[in-house]
Amino acid sequence: MSQLEFETRFNQMTALLNAFAYNLTKNLEDAKDLYQETAYRAMTNMDRFRPGTNFKAWLFTIMKDIFINNYRKRAKANTIFDSTDNLYFLNSGDALISNSGESNILMSELTGMIEGLEDSIRVPFLLHYQGYKYQEIADYLDLPLGTVKSRIFFARKELKDLIQKRYPRLALEAEG
Repeated sequence: MSQLEFETRFNQMTALLNAFAYNLTKNLEDAKDLYQETAYRAMTNMDRFRPGTNFKAWLFTIMKDIFINNYRKRAKANTIFDSTDNLYFLNSGDALISNSGESNILMSELTGMIEGLEDSIRVPFLLHYQGYKYQEIADYLDLPLGTVKSRIFFARKELKDLIQKRYPRLALEAEG
């Protein structure tokens, strides 16, 4: 297969390869990088492709292998190697003691703010916070989908205003 023929067939697969890359990575930028690496490897190893075999499968295998290798590299990079005699560093990693008193106070104040909201916006907001999807909330409360979305929006807006009034310093830090 000539280089021109190879590049023509590769260009016909561009849309499929980009879709597969996005399906693997779930991130547009990572998908672009994966596609580019696949294109590079396919072009440099063009002589290894055997005419008469499935070109699409060959390209997809290259892409999948690159993805798996990159995943393994990232997993390995997060591994901590401790060369001390008594494994001091491994055993001391989670020994940090934190004081969650301040966050507990903030959370209880936030819970109080939420409880102070009108029932019409508090209930959909809490259901959404608990992980229910908009449509599930609409079905459960027997409300139109747009009404549920609006009420959750207004609950967020009101909570944001309450937080900014109570903690003006936090509002300034968030802007800066």
